[in-house]
Amino acid sequence: MCGLTGFTGEVLDYNEVIGKMTDVITHRGPDSSGVYTDDGICMGFRRLSIIDIAATGDQPIYNEDKNLVITFNGEIYNYQQLREELIGLGHQFYTHTDTEVILHGFEEWQEKVLDRLRGMFCFAIWNRQEKSLFMARDFFGIKPMHYAMVDGHLVYGSEIKSILEFPGFEKKLNLKALDSYLSFEYVVPPQTMFEGITVLLPGHYLWYKDGKVTTTRYWEPKFEEDDSITEEQAVKMIEDVFEDSVQAHRIADVEVGCFLSSGVDSSYVASYFGGQKSFTVGFGEDIRYNEISYAQDLSKEVGLEHHYKMISPEEYWGNIKKVQYHMDQPEADASCIALYFVSKIASQYVKVVLSGEGADELFGGYNIYHEPDDMARYKKVPLPIRKALAKLAEAMPFRFKGKNFLIRGAQDIEESFIGNCSMITMKEKRAILRPEIPVSRPQELTKPIYDRVKDKDDVTKMQYLDLHVWMAGDILLKADRMSMANSLELRVPFLDKNVWEVARHLPKNLRVNSQNTKYAMRKAAERHLPQSTAQKKKLGFPVPTRVWLREEPYYTIVKNAFQSETSKKFFNPDALIKLLDEHKAGKVDNNRKIWTVFVFLMWYDVYFNGASHEPGSEPVMSK
Repeated sequence: MCGLTGFTGEVLDYNEVIGKMTDVITHRGPDSSGVYTDDGICMGFRRLSIIDIAATGDQPIYNEDKNLVITFNGEIYNYQQLREELIGLGHQFYTHTDTEVILHGFEEWQEKVLDRLRGMFCFAIWNRQEKSLFMARDFFGIKPMHYAMVDGHLVYGSEIKSILEFPGFEKKLNLKALDSYLSFEYVVPPQTMFEGITVLLPGHYLWYKDGKVTTTRYWEPKFEEDDSITEEQAVKMIEDVFEDSVQAHRIADVEVGCFLSSGVDSSYVASYFGGQKSFTVGFGEDIRYNEISYAQDLSKEVGLEHHYKMISPEEYWGNIKKVQYHMDQPEADASCIALYFVSKIASQYVKVVLSGEGADELFGGYNIYHEPDDMARYKKVPLPIRKALAKLAEAMPFRFKGKNFLIRGAQDIEESFIGNCSMITMKEKRAILRPEIPVSRPQELTKPIYDRVKDKDDVTKMQYLDLHVWMAGDILLKADRMSMANSLELRVPFLDKNVWEVARHLPKNLRVNSQNTKYAMRKAAERHLPQSTAQKKKLGFPVPTRVWLREEPYYTIVKNAFQSETSKKFFNPDALIKLLDEHKAGKVDNNRKIWTVFVFLMWYDVYFNGASHEPGSEPVMSK
């Protein structure tokens, strides 16, 4: 795994500039660095050596006549087959890297090379003769890329922090992104929290020619159910394609390990790792927040060398700012910090790990996907009656069991479901934000995505939305950043084109039904795992923030942040303290809402107040 950055045009002291932009992402590739400069471009690169680890694999890499130059972040799992095909077409190779395969593939097929790749990637190719730059990002968005236009220069980077080093870039907070962040707990791409910096979306490529940027979508994950597929056929298809994917994702010239929790996704991956290493983290003795014993038992059963770490509250809170620095943007998913620690322990033993991200989005794993079926009988009640009951429930000043059911039962899925995460409501945003800060309905962001699947059932619509918003903006972003913060390559065998081809055709009842979520995938996993593991209810990555926020010193840490000068720039401190005190008193669980605001303040302190991101005893606000 690696990191790339660069800019077009002429810049004073360009060697110093590209050096700073490259150095700031050293964690993405501590093994070597490379820089290419030419009339019209500077390209920087950091390398984590995985394939062809000899110096011949260092980047940038050139084609035969050196007209094309590439920097590449990712892994191409079918590169050996493509290499043989390209040699047959007359191309000459001087390395054994997948990077050079992409370059010659682009030389031969231009943009169509993307259709032939199997893997995770983001790359930039400069054409010296045409003075053009081509960039592309993989199908699901496993590997990141960002770009900005600054005084006529296209500036790009695997991480936003590289772009911030470019002279002339004026750092400003994007208030629209703050609005979406409060709704979703992450910034919805292609927005970023910095004005002027954009995310290159998954499945898109970019051309920069004659001073202009154009982006094009080249791939879209579309569900096309095949109702003729039986349960037996589905289970066999999933088992076969997933085994093939895991074996492909294990290709490396270094040792490969795996993350392991108590859930079926990582456990299914780990079942193929007998004799190798697995890694887990947990919190305290409460089994609600500690999956280590589950992971130890499974590791013993499938023959894994298991390594684990118990994260103390002091360690967790002391690394909040460090994690937010590496994320580039505020990320309020509390599991993000746990992922940082499991990546840290894994990096002490291996350079590459496999993980279970993507299974829920592809195969229908989230518990909320049950809602359309749970609501089916109630939705037969005439809509005017449901709307009247919802209006009455909303008017009630107190919470009661079934209140949310009545409200959501009067809404279409496009209105009620904005993604796997829904944090702060419109009413709450208006209460906690300063009045001059604009707020908008999150449905404005999700509507264009829903519009592309109008003809699908509600569960499929939910999966499609999560693939584009939740997975790209939260799941894969934190996976990339937390592993790369520890110079560790993370691979995700569920997010494979071949696996997708099976998942996309599964009937809805083989994804989500009354028995379970990820129904057919769990049946496939049962052939490799104990039934109790394969059928275990989806839990997510449990972190005891709701407990900590009711205790000292953490209650006071958050309270001080809510009353800080930074908080007063954006929020109504009294409204924030009310949320915090209600939570502490046990009146209502405001844990995730509190955490969403608190994390933004920690992130802002690092990126705009100049606070240190190095681990400390507690995350205090800078003066």
